[in-house]
Amino acid sequence: MFSYLRPAITLTLGFTVLTGLAYPLAMTGVAQTLFPAAANGSFIEKDGAVIGSALIGQSFTKPGYLQPRPSASNYGATPSGASNLGPTNAALIASVAERRAAYTAENGAEAPIDAVTASASGLDPDISPENARAQAARIASARKADPAAVQALIDTQIKAPLLGLYGEPTVNVLQTNLALDAAFPVAP
Repeated sequence: MFSYLRPAITLTLGFTVLTGLAYPLAMTGVAQTLFPAAANGSFIEKDGAVIGSALIGQSFTKPGYLQPRPSASNYGATPSGASNLGPTNAALIASVAERRAAYTAENGAEAPIDAVTASASGLDPDISPENARAQAARIASARKADPAAVQALIDTQIKAPLLGLYGEPTVNVLQTNLALDAAFPVAP
């Protein structure tokens, strides 16, 4: 009997050490060496304090800032997720209609789809260039800046698809808001 148990116990312990300890440590080392910013959460600092991550969306409600996609989890990382409402659900239809009306009233422009629908995680840090451009006039008005200058700044923040092929162009909300603060400061 022990002749059968010994190899099983040895293999279990060996693979536990290999896959539970050695492999994660090796991958952490590789990530820290090759991609240290991403491995550490892509934190963004301002005046020595962490103010957010380039990978996790957060709420911006003031009129002088670019506003993110809606979040079904209220931008909470735990638990994040979608509302799981189907496309014919009356509550979802009403929510989208309400968001569309509010967006149009605030920005004076038709709402792009990403301005009225939450992302699957509820933490999407990026919006579409169309959504960002539609908010430019409101931002310029709140910051008392030239709308063309705000538009030009937003255009510099557009990230192309990966390798020009994969995904859609995006605008990171937090990074763009920091660029807006640097270029067009808001009076306290």
